[in-house]
Order: sequence, then C-alpha cells, then structure tokens
Amino acid sequence: MRQQVEALAQQVGVKTACEALSLPRSSRYAAHRPRLPTERTPAPPPRALSVDEKVTVRETLDSERFADQAPREVFATLLDEGHYLCSVPTMYRILRENGELRERRNQLRHPAYAKPELVATGPNQVWTWDITKLPGPVK
Repeated sequence: MRQQVEALAQQVGVKTACEALSLPRSSRYAAHRPRLPTERTPAPPPRALSVDEKVTVRETLDSERFADQAPREVFATLLDEGHYLCSVPTMYRILRENGELRERRNQLRHPAYAKPELVATGPNQVWTWDITKLPGPVK
C-alpha cells in the first residue's frame, strides 16, 4: 500500500493520492518517520524512602522486641517513644517486598478428602442403597 501511495503521489500529489486510495495523509507521513522506542525508567516518588531507611525499618520490624507484633502496634509503640520511621502502609509495603508478609498464626490444614469407592466384582459383595453410583467391572 505504501509503495502505491508513493508512486501515485509523484504523479498527482500527496493529497490527491491519499484521497484516491482512501488513506489518511497522516499515516503516509508517519510511515516516513517511524518512532524509535524510548526506554522510560519511572522516577522514584520524591518522598520515597532510601534503601538505608528501608533497611532500618525492616531491621526494626524483625528485631526481637517487635518480632511478634503487627506493624500497626510497632508504629504506635515507636510513636509513644518519640520515634517515627515511616507510615504503617509503608511498613506493610516493605514487608511485602521482602516476602515477610504472611499469616503468622498456626493454621490447621485439612487433608484432602478421598471419597470412598466401592467396587463390586461379583454378586453380593457390596450392598448399597443407590446402585446407580456403584461402579462395577464394566463401566
């Protein structure tokens, strides 16, 4: 299509060639100037914590003193003492980045239930009320 537009544009002009082929002129000009992909690295937010500050927060949350407390409790305790590290959501964000955010209570794991299967290979081996659900030697 591009070659047809170019060949026709040399004879009758770009505007007439694009109208004749029902092609917008902008796409003809865009084909001449292909855009180069630019790599964008997003800038960190201006008030984001530095790496050292994140390490300090993580060490505080992982310390023996606060190991069994939720970040909200740690935040309140530190504020009572006059220390401010970061907000509560930031504490949760730092824990999530390091894979330390999970349920810490001992959860009961139920074993997978195996449905009992009764197989009759002969007469009077298995008695059941509903014989439609009873598999036999021939399915």
